[in-house]
Formats: sequence, structure tokens, C-alpha cells
Amino acid sequence: MVEKVIDNTRASRFELPIGDEIAVAYYRLEDGRVVLTHTEVLQTLSGQGIGTRLATGVFDILRARNARVIATAERPAMLSQTVAVTTAWLDDGAACPGPQA
Repeated sequence: MVEKVIDNTRASRFELPIGDEIAVAYYRLEDGRVVLTHTEVLQTLSGQGIGTRLATGVFDILRARNARVIATAERPAMLSQTVAVTTAWLDDGAACPGPQA
């Protein structure tokens, strides 16, 4: 089974199920933007690329929506690094990935 990031709008979070576990990226909507506020990847999943898969899936969803994004998560660098290697985000400047004020 291929895990896929989903948007759980009721909980305001993106979810990546991994077996019986789940990695999440919480967000809130603010002034027409998606503000990524917090990510959680269990320690037992650490070192397996789960955080990168979560971030990539989140940005794929947001890109498809042409969303404007602010990453304020406690680990925004991980999110920003994912954007830096996701060239689709860089093609037209339509979205604003990465940490911003």
C-alpha cells in the first residue's frame, strides 16, 4: 500500500499514514494563506524520510490548489528545504512557499 498525504480539513492538518502510525502537519487559514504551524513525526519513524515525504505531499496538494503558504512550524527549515528541491514550486512564483513574515 502506497501512503499518500491527505488534507483532514476537520482537524486542520495534513496526514501521512505509515502503518499504524501517522505523521502530521498542522495548519490554519489566515488572510487567504495556509499557515503551516506544526509538524509531528514520531521518533519511531525518524530517519526514514517520512518528514520529507510529508512535506513533499503537503506542498504537492497546496501547489495543485495554487495556495499561498507560510511555514512557521517549529522546524520550518525542513519544510523550506523540501520546497527548495521541489522545482515545481519555483516555476512561476504563483505560490509563496517557505518561511515568510
